[in-house]
Amino acid sequence: MALLNKKTQKRLKSYLTNKYFISLIAVIIWVIFFDKDDLLSQRQLRNKLHQLQEEKKYYQQEIEKNKEDINELKTNPENLEKFAREKYLMKKENEEIFVIIKDSL
Repeated sequence: MALLNKKTQKRLKSYLTNKYFISLIAVIIWVIFFDKDDLLSQRQLRNKLHQLQEEKKYYQQEIEKNKEDINELKTNPENLEKFAREKYLMKKENEEIFVIIKDSL
């Protein structure tokens, strides 16, 4: 019992002996596997693009948050003093600073 009937075998043989069909298959294989822009490279580039877009979104959010902080520091002197004391441990002339570090035990 043959796997393919005679009509299908004849059609397959005609395709396999056709030089244009063979050329098309060769070009498709070349583009998929051996070209500088093959499928694996395209997938890696798409992943890299997605990663960079996520980073861009994160940094844009950070920029917006920092702009709001800067605006708040420029408009409110009390917040400026609080920020300087907390972030840079600045103090007034007659003050002492005690930094309390909580243990996680």
